[in-house]
Amino acid sequence: MKQALLIVDAQQDLIEGSENESCVLNKEKLIDNINLVLKKANDEGIPVVCVRDLDVAEGKGKGFEVHEAIRVPTDAVFFEKKATNSFYGTGLLEYLKEQDVGHLVVMGCKTEYCIDTAVRTATVSGFDVTLVGDAHSTSDSVVLKAEQIIQHHNKVLHGHYNVDHFSMVRNAEEDVFSPLHDNYR
Repeated sequence: MKQALLIVDAQQDLIEGSENESCVLNKEKLIDNINLVLKKANDEGIPVVCVRDLDVAEGKGKGFEVHEAIRVPTDAVFFEKKATNSFYGTGLLEYLKEQDVGHLVVMGCKTEYCIDTAVRTATVSGFDVTLVGDAHSTSDSVVLKAEQIIQHHNKVLHGHYNVDHFSMVRNAEEDVFSPLHDNYR
């Protein structure tokens, strides 16, 4: 089964914070884990796809770019989005289907918005998904602390839509490019 690594909104201003955004929880560990998974993808020849939100830093400048400490390969494919959903109006779904991808590994920002939506949309669009549980993050909301949001999503997205295609949560240290989904069908 062909795979791809999907990095959602790992943008400078979302991770570091700005006048409009609070920084995400454990940003250094997030960057380290993203880079660890990127190295694994590179070692295994797995293509990397990055999605950037045009609302971040008004879609321009350093704040809009993928965080400067994240080692995105030069051959990564980029999509820009205007909605929370990485698949809405971007060509991402068509690209993944053209590449015959069956398994997506997902990481990035922010957990309760774009990560949650990417995982759920991917499963109903015909992909098995591995969410890297320690490579997505968010900031505190008015209701919950960031750590609670992340833990909650790791719990509810593990096994989400367990019918034809579903999501599993695994950590960056694990072999995330050896999908385990068939063990549970």
